[in-house]
Amino acid sequence: MPDAQAFDPAVAAQFLTARAHNGWLGLTYCKHGDDWVELELPWREDLIGQDGDNVLASGPIISLMDMASGLAIWNRKQEFTAIATLDLRVDYIRPARAKASVFGHSQCYRLTKSAAFVRGFAHDGDPDDPLARILGVFMTIKSNQKMPSETPSND
Repeated sequence: MPDAQAFDPAVAAQFLTARAHNGWLGLTYCKHGDDWVELELPWREDLIGQDGDNVLASGPIISLMDMASGLAIWNRKQEFTAIATLDLRVDYIRPARAKASVFGHSQCYRLTKSAAFVRGFAHDGDPDDPLARILGVFMTIKSNQKMPSETPSND
């Protein structure tokens, strides 16, 4: 039997960023390494935070970082499995430049049996000048994990 195909974040991102919330935001794949992924959130007028600022709002940036983190976890595990965001801390350093895309770079730096830990940053073109930093914890769920059985009643 042939080995399972390795997880490819570029291929997975095509599927995951073309649908639902991520698709509406327009997230796109940029690049990846062994334990990290970078995505782009293009600037759009309907995603600005305050009228007249022409700066992307924080909500879409959080979604960008959450998706980049998920892809980084799957990339590190080399497997697409169920995960859930337990904690995603975003520390904003500065606003993005007006009318600039924002790039989300996330690295999965530690895996345990039940958790994945990520760190990363968002930038608007210069990775050495981030606009936000993130730290996160995700719960990993084994695909063969069974739900606890209901206790039979004695009725």
